[in-house]
Amino acid sequence: MKLVKSLLLGSAAGIAAVAGAQAADLPSRKAAPVEYVRVCSAYGAGFFYIPGTDTCLRVGGRVRAEYTVGTRYGDAQDAYGTRSRGRLNIDARTATAYGTLRTFFRYELTVSSGFYAGTLGGNQGIIAPGQARNLGATTASNLDLAFIQFGPITAGRAQSFFDFYANDLTFSTFRTADSRLNLLAYTATFGSGFSATVSLEDRNTGTGTRENGAFGRFNGAAIALGGQDFPDIVASLRVDQGWGSAQLSGALTQRKVLSTIAGGVVTQNSADEYGWAVQGGVKINLPMLAAGDHLFLQAAYADGALGYLGWGGQYGSGRIATAGVNQLVIGDIGVTALGNVKKSTGWSVVAALRHFWTPTLRSELAASYSELKLGYTQIAGVYAPGAPIRSLDPKELIVAGNLIWSPVSGLDIGVEVLYTRTELASRVLAADNSGARVAGFGIKSDDAWAGRLRIQRDF
Repeated sequence: MKLVKSLLLGSAAGIAAVAGAQAADLPSRKAAPVEYVRVCSAYGAGFFYIPGTDTCLRVGGRVRAEYTVGTRYGDAQDAYGTRSRGRLNIDARTATAYGTLRTFFRYELTVSSGFYAGTLGGNQGIIAPGQARNLGATTASNLDLAFIQFGPITAGRAQSFFDFYANDLTFSTFRTADSRLNLLAYTATFGSGFSATVSLEDRNTGTGTRENGAFGRFNGAAIALGGQDFPDIVASLRVDQGWGSAQLSGALTQRKVLSTIAGGVVTQNSADEYGWAVQGGVKINLPMLAAGDHLFLQAAYADGALGYLGWGGQYGSGRIATAGVNQLVIGDIGVTALGNVKKSTGWSVVAALRHFWTPTLRSELAASYSELKLGYTQIAGVYAPGAPIRSLDPKELIVAGNLIWSPVSGLDIGVEVLYTRTELASRVLAADNSGARVAGFGIKSDDAWAGRLRIQRDF
């Protein structure tokens, strides 16, 4: 029995040895290493390494739904508006021997109706008196930002370096510089949070506040605005520290007046004019009130460059208009009947406060006030009977306040109330419900209220 057991064990050992030797002769293939996504903590939360590279990437975005109701100016106009917006952000950063190489991209798709279509930033209430048209729905796609930062250089579509308070708080848009445009900028840093920037900016590509044309009709005289020889030149000095931020900025822009024609006679040949603007702002952190609280204060003045005050090429919704005829157009330059060029001037102030009542409940309050002195007189047909023929020189007050609840991270549910007040130096013709001018009735001042609900998810 012992002999049989020994033979069986020996046979098994021999078979195992032979099998092992044959297996050693077979070719082997190791599994390829798996590229796992690694977290990149160098640039904040949400970044990860693109597999196989040393570039950190963050993909984010936003979905917003809004609903507004309020004042309307005729039966042909909706008393409400709705808006849906989707946003995609892509942020890629790579550490190099010269500093961080950053590429940022933001794209938006928006569908709006009612008062959102044709108003300043979708502000219901900033609608010129006499606007009685139902503007319907609009669909818009927008390359909001697309820039490269490499060391001190910023190139591409970015926020203007003139801007400071760029409608950071509330749901509404105020009279303040806020434009994303094509630019090329150089920023020098000096330590302790101080920096200075010089930027060449193409205002013709901007969002928000754009270049204003050379308008101004005086006794039938009309003028045209020629092309620029160079983009706007912007310079700013900024400081960012624990207490907050402050910035002083200035801009220089060229205005080329081609000609003035009065009665078929050219009274002004091509001439170069230059507009300019200055702005100062401060952001003060208020942790003594609550974590995250802060206050913005800002003031600006412009001469021949009203876009830097937040006034676009036209007034409010685009015009004080009836039946599509402009009654008040905002322009940078006017020409008198004698052929003399006069620039429009103006100033604005902005204040905005954010306060957290609890970590999930906050309020925002903001206001802007602006006054313009136009360098031209409107055509006589816009004035109500008996009104003096003079520049309309608008004054405008905008006030908004809201309450926002954030039940979970990245989700905001809020309501806001908006009030606007517009005053003109002279009465302009009003409109009936069909949009036709009412010959015996004029508007010199106007008040409007609006309410808005917003539900927004950021990720």
